[in-house]
Amino acid sequence: MSSATAMAHPNVALSKYWGKREGPGNFPAVPSLSVTLDGLSTQAKVTFDEGLPEDVVVINGQVATGLVRERVLRLIDRVRRSAAEDRRVEVVSHNDFPTASGLASSASGFASIALAAASAAKLDWSASVVSDLARRSSGSAARSVFDGYVELEAAPAGAEEELVLAARSVAPVDHWPLVVFVCVTTDRPKAVDSTTGMLETIRRSPYAAGWLEEAPRLHSRLMSALVARDFAATGELAEASFLAMHASAIAAGVLYWNGITLELLGVVRNLRAGGAEVFASVDAGPHVKVFVLESDREKVRSALDSVSGLIRVIEARPGRGAMLLSEPR
Repeated sequence: MSSATAMAHPNVALSKYWGKREGPGNFPAVPSLSVTLDGLSTQAKVTFDEGLPEDVVVINGQVATGLVRERVLRLIDRVRRSAAEDRRVEVVSHNDFPTASGLASSASGFASIALAAASAAKLDWSASVVSDLARRSSGSAARSVFDGYVELEAAPAGAEEELVLAARSVAPVDHWPLVVFVCVTTDRPKAVDSTTGMLETIRRSPYAAGWLEEAPRLHSRLMSALVARDFAATGELAEASFLAMHASAIAAGVLYWNGITLELLGVVRNLRAGGAEVFASVDAGPHVKVFVLESDREKVRSALDSVSGLIRVIEARPGRGAMLLSEPR
């Protein structure tokens, strides 16, 4: 047998990836910019073993079936083809945070599985090739392969399935003294997974065309603000991006928020009105990510802790990309 273990962190998008190009390849229709988050992680061990009677996928202690298993094995099959590998595989993955609830567990999950699988198969792949592999199973996973602030460009219209589209790091971990409070509003899985939510939005929302047109403009302005280290402008544009994304989704009947989501957004606005440099973002789930510089950390944390019904607050900072925890053997 041969195996490798890797770890990756989830990420939170500042400019949102919401919408896929038609056709195969799992290509994003709009560009996105994210920050990789230390403080939450996924570990994945991939083992190729000729003694296994069939492929096995275990996620958080449960044997995976259905679509989850299929997505993992599509990634594995791509590795097997590249390495001329015909052994069965065991994939064991574990998150230290809620799964399938809007905390980007698929990003860290597929980034760690992609790196572990390529390493176990003895493929000497660059981070960009691993990023492209991860993207084919989860668009946001392409970004979790890299450190700090990471961009994933949109695919050109009519992109061929074999086009290599990888993310890239655009600013280091220490670009700002940033603190990200991940406000967990529920431990339950979300009712609509991200892929279904994207497809339903593009198919049914009267605002989908507006979103696809506006998202690249917001992204371009946000990239400029990031490079200029303009924290206030970065926050304003990030909030514009998540609000536009969710507006288009809600108009298609895809609603991820709950009452605590709304209360937290109100708390962030009140803090900002009181002089704190703080902004929020919400991915495809009910949880709120709150961004603040170290100077305002204690004030913001105190306000968040006062919100009734909040499950917990995870304090995170910009983190490193996917890494091997064990050398392939």
